[in-house]
Amino acid sequence: MTINATVVLDIGKTNAKLTLLDAAGAILAEERSPNRIIQTGPYPHHDTEGLWDWLQTGLAAFSRLAHVTAIVPVTHGATAALVDDDGLVLPILDYESTLPQSLAAEYASLRPAFADSLSPQLPCGLNLGLQLFWLARTYPQEFARARHILTYPQYWAWRLSGVAASEVTSLGCHTDLWQPQQGVYSSLVETMDWAPLFPPLQAAWTALGPVLPQRRERNGLLPDCQVLCGIHDSNASLLRYLDAQEQAQPRTVLSTGTWAIAAAFGAPLGRLDETADMLANVHALGQPVACMRFMGGREFAVLAGSEPQVCGVDDIARLVSQGTLALPCFAESGGPFVGQAGRIAGPAPRTAQERYALATLYCALMSDYCLDALGAGGPVTVEGSFTDNPHFASVLAALRPGQHVAVSQDASGTTCGGWMLHRWGEVPVMAATVMAALALDGLTAYREQWRALATEPALKIRA
Repeated sequence: MTINATVVLDIGKTNAKLTLLDAAGAILAEERSPNRIIQTGPYPHHDTEGLWDWLQTGLAAFSRLAHVTAIVPVTHGATAALVDDDGLVLPILDYESTLPQSLAAEYASLRPAFADSLSPQLPCGLNLGLQLFWLARTYPQEFARARHILTYPQYWAWRLSGVAASEVTSLGCHTDLWQPQQGVYSSLVETMDWAPLFPPLQAAWTALGPVLPQRRERNGLLPDCQVLCGIHDSNASLLRYLDAQEQAQPRTVLSTGTWAIAAAFGAPLGRLDETADMLANVHALGQPVACMRFMGGREFAVLAGSEPQVCGVDDIARLVSQGTLALPCFAESGGPFVGQAGRIAGPAPRTAQERYALATLYCALMSDYCLDALGAGGPVTVEGSFTDNPHFASVLAALRPGQHVAVSQDASGTTCGGWMLHRWGEVPVMAATVMAALALDGLTAYREQWRALATEPALKIRA
C-alpha cells in the first residue's frame, strides 16, 4: 500500500534537516546536512546551491519510499532573498556577518521606533531591515534588478513552485519591517519604497502550487505534490499552542536549538525591553507574542566542550555546592547580556561531565532569567534540542517551583509544526512530560549569586 506523506524542509542556522512524515505525523525517514556559510565572494553568504543539491537528492530518496503530497519549508529568521525571474540577484547574506558602520547613522534615522515595530536594535545583521538597507545602498544596480524580496521559507517555496509569497511570521521576526500590533508594514518599508517588492501575504499553510515540472524531473515527485508557503522555525514550534493562546490561557514555550527563545503567551507587551533582546514575534495567526532569547545552543556547546559527555546529578550538585558559576555570555550575537565577556567564577570544572553540568546550569539560569523578565505565567514547555538533555528541564523546574515545567515528547517542535501546516486544523494531542524538580541543596543561593554577578556593570566590554 502506498503511503501518503509530507516532507518538512527544516533549515536551522547550524544544520538543515529533511523529514518524511506519514499522515499521523510519524517520522518515516530523515536526512541532515550542515548549513554551510561561504566566506568568499562579496560577503559571507548561505550556500543555497549546496542546500538545493542536498534537497533534491533527499526528495528523490523520499519519493521512492512514499507518495509525497506536500513539501513544507521551515527556516530560521533574519534572512531574505532578492530574486528576479531567473534566480538570486545577490547571494543571501549571513545574518551573523558584521556589517560596515558607514551606513549605521543613516539607518538609525530611518528605522521605526521600538513601540511601533517591537523589534529591538540587534547586532550584526539580525535586523533584516538593516540587511536590506545595506544591500540597497552597497549594490544598487543588483538591488534594482530584484523583482521580489522573499523571506527565507518563502524563497525555498518559490524555488520549488515558482510562486512568490510573503508570510507574517518571518516578516514579524525582529525585522524592523513590520508593525505587529497593527498588522501592516513599517514606516521603513514605506520610506524605502520596498512594499512593491514584497509579494502578496499568504497564510503559512497555504498551498502555493505544485512542484515545477522541471524540478520533478530530478527528484521523482508526482504532479500532485504541493508546495506550502512555509513558516519561521520558532513559530512552527508554537502552532500547537495557538488554541490555548486564543483562550487567553497563559503559557510559555521554550524553543531551543542554536537559539533558546522563550515565547510567553499572555505576557504583557509593555514589559518588553529593547535593550535586553526582548521582542514580539508574530505567530501564524498574525498576533504578537512577547519573546526573549539567548543563543542557548551555541553557548551550551562552548561550555560543554568539543566532546560533551552527559553528566550525572552528582556533578550538578557538586558545582552548586562549590559555587562554580558560568557568567554570561559565551556567544557574540544576541541575548540580554550581549557585550559581556563570558567567564567562570569559582573552582573550574575538572571533567567533561562537569563541563556538561555547568553548561546545563548556565542555560537553565539564563532561561529562568528570561522567564522572569517576560513575566511568563502558566506552564512552561521545553521544545527542541534541550529535550535531549536529561537534566535541563529538572533544573529549570527547581528554579521555578511555582510553574509546571514539561518536556515535549516530539523530537522536533519545528518539524511537527511543519507537518501541522499540511493538516491545518488537525492539532495533535500535546505530548509532554511534566518534570519533577531536581533536589539541589543551595540552589536558591546559587541562583542569587549568579544573578548578582551576571548583572554587574563591570562585566561590560568597552566598545
